[in-house]
Amino acid sequence: MKRVQGAVPARGGRRRAVVAAGPFLVVFLTLAGVWTALSGRLPDPLATHFRAAGRADGFTSVQGFATTSLALLLLFGAVVGFFVQLRPDAPEAPWVIAGGYTLATVWGYAVCVTLLSNADVAEVSTVRVPPWILALSIPVALLAGALGRLLAGAAPAGPRRPRGAVSRLDLPAAETAGWSRTISSHPLFVLGGLLLGAGLAVGSLADWAGGVGLLFGAAVVLPMASVRVTVDRRGLTLAPTLLSSRCRFRRIPLDRIAEAGSRRIACFAEFGGWGYRISAGRSGFVLRSGESMVVRLTNGREFVVTVDDAATAAALLNTYADRARSHQGG
Repeated sequence: MKRVQGAVPARGGRRRAVVAAGPFLVVFLTLAGVWTALSGRLPDPLATHFRAAGRADGFTSVQGFATTSLALLLLFGAVVGFFVQLRPDAPEAPWVIAGGYTLATVWGYAVCVTLLSNADVAEVSTVRVPPWILALSIPVALLAGALGRLLAGAAPAGPRRPRGAVSRLDLPAAETAGWSRTISSHPLFVLGGLLLGAGLAVGSLADWAGGVGLLFGAAVVLPMASVRVTVDRRGLTLAPTLLSSRCRFRRIPLDRIAEAGSRRIACFAEFGGWGYRISAGRSGFVLRSGESMVVRLTNGREFVVTVDDAATAAALLNTYADRARSHQGG
């Protein structure tokens, strides 16, 4: 019986991994076919970057463009495949797959348009790409993402514990305590590293103007990949572990805290993704689905942070908040 139960998730995981890999394989084969068909008709270098009006203003060698295009496609596929293989039944897995379909389609569309636009031109500086062709990538990508979400199927929602009575720690009035945990996201580490590598590759092989956006993305993503959550007599603090201790994502003092509790959340279903999220009536730092601390603020909003041992952190925060209110009342 145990062997049969263990086989079901394995089959589901393999199916989902195949679905996740599908668009990257299709785009890879498509690009290989287009490249083979046009290889004798392309100038060297190629026009690979275009202004808003469609005029070429950046050029790359044929070999460099081919290597970078296929290498980045494989890296994107590896990131998506790694996450889906690691947690195929996570609530966010279908949305990661949908994102993979969108990413693969946008990348393949851009590379194909670039190659077709360069075919048979006598002077590479005359290459033009009409803006409507670039704009067409948006609906194409959205359709691909919708297809990926459909093929990925539904993921089981994590159990959601209703908010009930919140707890306190039995901490003597004369004593203080602290609680701290580090939360990390392997997908964000990989994504940040991928953006960093892609930015350096694009900058060195094409032009640094094109790589700046990717490097900026890496600078935004990497600090969010690992965060230390601390509860002490000053309140709740979130600080990136990769930066100076003086840098903080959020600090909530005790006088702004009404109460704290813990429950399980689904990051994509409730917040639409990872990272620092803001929605109506609440915000939060969400790096995964699962156990989370939920802090209700005095202004009625909620702040959520996904972290292990959230119940202990919430209980300590409630104890300190009660103390702060009693001192203010006294």
